[in-house]
Amino acid sequence: MRLLVFQHVDCEHPGKLRDFLRDDGVEWDAVELDEGEPIPDLEDYDALWVMGGPMDVWDTDEHPWLVPEKEAIRRWVRELERPFLGVCLGHQLLADALGGACGLQRPPEIGVLEVELTAEGLADPIFEGMAERGHALQWHSVCVEQPPAGAVVLAGSPLCEVQAMRVGPRAWSMQYHVEAEPDTVANWAAIDAYRAALEAALGPGAAEGLAAEVDRRIDAFTADAERLYRNFMAAVPAYG
Repeated sequence: MRLLVFQHVDCEHPGKLRDFLRDDGVEWDAVELDEGEPIPDLEDYDALWVMGGPMDVWDTDEHPWLVPEKEAIRRWVRELERPFLGVCLGHQLLADALGGACGLQRPPEIGVLEVELTAEGLADPIFEGMAERGHALQWHSVCVEQPPAGAVVLAGSPLCEVQAMRVGPRAWSMQYHVEAEPDTVANWAAIDAYRAALEAALGPGAAEGLAAEVDRRIDAFTADAERLYRNFMAAVPAYG
């Protein structure tokens, strides 16, 4: 199979998921959209992952490449109907591209926080073998306020009702970060916008405490990441 990855900033890559791709010998191409790299021919790929980024879905004046990216997501999910995974901004872009709505997350969700699967999430193949409640790294100031037509909400949290969703049979997305690695917090805190949001939510110097919390839970995060990865990849031969 061939995997296409849309990235919006260099440090928001597939993270821990890269290890599983390497172990499985999966070929993947990353397109750094914020650096002006063009979107390739979608028909050449079996699966699409869309990662996070510091911009918002409505920042099309500052980041005009968001417009063709949304068009590509819409075509991928609605026309090609191939497996899709969106994370954080990728989750929001899926909603926006397909007619849903995003808005400001009040208050922002930043930290290691609990996420709970809905009844639909417990029955969905993407979460097969995973616990009903778990913790995940959150770092977002925007949320999906209205899922697109036909979407199924798979997970939520006290502050954010749409933590995960499925659109159609093979497009999944999560607001939280399934790809966290030991150096994720340090890498993201080096981005001014991310650090400002982090310190506004958790106080000055919060990066070190958050990094320590991620480190304490990294084994569980890795196990969840691999389980979700395996579940997603099981869908590719059936739908790609």
